[in-house]
Amino acid sequence: MSSVSFSLIIPCYDEGPTFEASVKKIISSLKKLKIPWEIIFVEDKSKDETAKKVENIVKKFENTRAIFHHKNFGRGKTVNDGIFAAKGKICGYLDVDLEISESYIPLFIKEVENGSDMVVGKRFYEVSAKSIMRFVASKFYSNLVRAFLKLEIEDTEAGYKFFRRSKILPVLRKTKDKGWFWDTEICLRASRAGLVLGQIPVLFIRRPDKKSTVKLIPDTVNYLFKIIRFSQSN
Repeated sequence: MSSVSFSLIIPCYDEGPTFEASVKKIISSLKKLKIPWEIIFVEDKSKDETAKKVENIVKKFENTRAIFHHKNFGRGKTVNDGIFAAKGKICGYLDVDLEISESYIPLFIKEVENGSDMVVGKRFYEVSAKSIMRFVASKFYSNLVRAFLKLEIEDTEAGYKFFRRSKILPVLRKTKDKGWFWDTEICLRASRAGLVLGQIPVLFIRRPDKKSTVKLIPDTVNYLFKIIRFSQSN
């Protein structure tokens, strides 16, 4: 893996029974790329069997490696560690539940190759009763971000972001949040640093067999306080 061109970071926390099947889909997609790649699993001290599953996958599949946290740090710290460990000039992460399909990977890579420093997924939703609350919460939150912080990215929270690694590393070193607000903060800091930002529409399909770790109402309230705090201190 000395000549890796693309590094995919997969943050892992209590991924449950969907994990192994999703990883196989991701690897199948990566094998179709015409560039050398690697997967970096960052296991954030899960309470279930995720760590053991990561160990087994790394033993079984080439071009994969893992970082294991000694305690639970949160989403932001998990992705940060993966990007710092990456070997590829292009790197990115996605949520392994694949509620946004792995099939978008080549499109995101191409967008970075064509000049973007950071590419963010902009979710649109399959119409269903199960997805309506997430859609409403996402729109509410994006409107808060744009109102308070004047950020043009429409969906900072989508778990699908790719980067030109050399450009994002200085931004990561200034990023403070270790939890879910990391996604918003990295978008804000990248924009203010003058990075070239891209957005790609991605279909979000809620998986009924995957228990989400996101708590919509308390997380949105928590984000609101963090937005206000960020706007006052930056």
